[in-house]
Amino acid sequence: MTAFHDQPEARRYAETFLATDGSQGEVWADYAGHGKSRALLHVEADPVLRGSGAAGTFMAHLADHARAEGLKLTPICGYAVAWFRRHPDQADLLA
Repeated sequence: MTAFHDQPEARRYAETFLATDGSQGEVWADYAGHGKSRALLHVEADPVLRGSGAAGTFMAHLADHARAEGLKLTPICGYAVAWFRRHPDQADLLA
């Protein structure tokens, strides 16, 4: 597994995970932002990772990153909205 990383030139957060079959796949979130605010437009996992929990782990890492960087998040993507509803302990990150 590679570390969570921001790709600011692509306006994307990404992380690579090892799938159960030994292959690698990526989970990513496209964002729009200004200053210390990020709107999470789309979260997606490579098909090999779907159902593995990788997207949830990615979102937890994204929350850790946002907190460390002093960012506020606005979930637009349905998955991100649902993740924040399931994790009310992360509500301090919401714009």
